[in-house]
Parts: sequence; C-alpha cells; structure tokens
Amino acid sequence: MRVSVLSLTSPLGSVSGLLQVAALLGLVLLLLKAAQLYLHRQWLLKALQQFPSPPPHWLFGHNQEFQKDQELQQLKKRVEEFPCASPQWLWGSNARLTVYDPDYMKVILGRSDPKSLGSYRLLAPWIGYGLLLLDGQRWFQHRRMLTPAFHYDILKPYVGLMANSVQVMLDKWEELISQDSYLDIYGHISLMTLDTIMKCAFSQQDSEQTDRNHLDQMPYTTMCIKEALRLYPPVPVVGRELSKPITFPDGRSLPKGIMVSLSFYGLHHNPKVWPNPEVFDPSRFALGTTSHSHAFLPFSGGSRNCIGKQFAMNELKVAVALTLLRFELAPDPSRVPIPVQEVVLSSKNGIHLQLRKIP
Repeated sequence: MRVSVLSLTSPLGSVSGLLQVAALLGLVLLLLKAAQLYLHRQWLLKALQQFPSPPPHWLFGHNQEFQKDQELQQLKKRVEEFPCASPQWLWGSNARLTVYDPDYMKVILGRSDPKSLGSYRLLAPWIGYGLLLLDGQRWFQHRRMLTPAFHYDILKPYVGLMANSVQVMLDKWEELISQDSYLDIYGHISLMTLDTIMKCAFSQQDSEQTDRNHLDQMPYTTMCIKEALRLYPPVPVVGRELSKPITFPDGRSLPKGIMVSLSFYGLHHNPKVWPNPEVFDPSRFALGTTSHSHAFLPFSGGSRNCIGKQFAMNELKVAVALTLLRFELAPDPSRVPIPVQEVVLSSKNGIHLQLRKIP
C-alpha cells in the first residue's frame, strides 16, 4: 500500500497553522496587557504627582529602598523628608500613598472607605470574614452586635481571669531564671495573651476578688504603657482603597481608586507631631497635656477602630503591675530587639530581658 505524501503533510500543516494562530493571539494579549499596565502607571503618576518621593525604579519601584529589615528605618527617613505623606511604588504599575500626618489620618479615618485587603486575604481561610475583613453593611451589623460585649463595665469582671493567666506566666519565668537570668519573653507573652483570650471567651467569670478599681488608679503606669504603644504600635499600618475622591486640609487631593497606607508607626515617630520621637517620655501623656485627636492611634481610629482596645489596655495594666511586683527587669544590651513590620509589629530577634526575682 502506498501512502500519499499529501496525506502526511496536511495534518502537519494544520498543526503548524494552529500554533501560529495561538502564538499571534498570545502576542496580542501580551501587548494589550502591557498597554494596560502602561496606562495604569501613567494614571498613577498623574494621581500622585502632588506628593514627592525618591525616584522609583521603573520596574522594581522602591523595593530596593524598603528591604525587609530596614523598612521601618527607611520609613522614618521618609517621614522627616516628605511632609504628611509620600508615595511608595511596589513595582512598575503598583503604588500606594503612605500617610503619617494626623490631619490626613483624621480625614481618611472619618470616611467609610473599604480596607485594601492585600495580605489580609491570606488570613481569610483561617479567621474567616469577621470584623477584620468585612466592609459595608455586613461589617456594620457585626460591629453593632459585638460592641456591647466590649463595654468598659462588662470587661471589669475579667480582670481576675487576666491575673490568673499572668501569674501562670510569671511562675514559669521564676522556674526558668533559676537556670539563666536572661530570657526571651516574646513567646511567653504571646501564649499568655492567647490564654487570657480563651479564658475570657469560654470560661465562667473568675471568683477571685481582684481589686478592679486599681485599674483606674494607675496614672503613671498608664502613661508608660501609652508611651510604649506610641513607640511600638501593635498594628503598624492599615490600608484603605479610596471609594471616592479626597481632598486633604493642605489642598492636595487624590482620585477614587488610589490605595492608601495609614502608617501609625510613621505617625508616632513623626517629629512634627512628637518632638524627639525616639525618646521614651511618659510625660507626653500626663494629665492635662493636649495633642491632636489623631496623633496617637495605637488601636486605629474612626468607626473602624479596634473593638478590643479597652480589653487590651486592661490586660496590659494587669500584666505590667503583676510583673513588677515579682521581678526587676533590664534589657539585654547584646540583643536589642529589631522591630519588623508585618500584619502586626514583631521583633526579628525576640525580646531578651534579664530578670531578677524581688525578695
């Protein structure tokens, strides 16, 4: 039997033609995407032109400037050099405006723009869509339902539970420092916090008669806690996506669709807001001192502020008071904590202290 040459070449020709069409289609789609990215970059450049920043690389943006371990140090340099806010280019056609001015904060937090979820999306499978991730009417319904549970008077009976969790941690410390007076407390604090939340969420109210009124009679301790929260805000930054145009008090404006990062760390280290911002000075929060309503935002601000801020303050006061009753603490000069900006502020190398039990 003879096989026709034509019968062999025809299928090959068909496959070759399909490959050519597919390649051409891919090239067209690639060019369309490139044009889309170019136009978006031009739109961003125009939208952010009123806000100066160091010149970004055309592709890598400011990523070379904001290396992981140096991100917060670079941010503080930006705060000093560029008033109120400055753009940060993540890559060629992706940019956001980083804000660290109280007047700007007040304007943005007074609106109802949705969160720019970013890394929060990664948390959704683990924490679900609750207050942290929801927006709009569903968020409002959840917030209204949960707010009564965090009323000041409702939280007071939980002080005993908080004290129990702290005492468990301190007992462990006493056992550990018999071997080595230096201790990394980072993990211990995290476990104590989790233990407190679990007890308060699922346990009966404690019968221990801790004097809860003492929480309102610790003015200097409260000043120290607030100053620590100024230097090291638990959540260093949150994001918003502008749902409509915005104009700031100095006349500069942004269009709808711009991503805005509210840097509480930058705000708290802004020398125009807090003189000598790197100095630990509890007197900044002394009774009678005044400051901008949005100069101090360790728990964010506006309608989406942290619903658990009073719970957190109570826990901090209990933990500090009970710890100082049992131990003297000193930093380890050879291992100074290196703060890093993640979803929450953390320390790259732990928090190492020297502890000495008070007789």
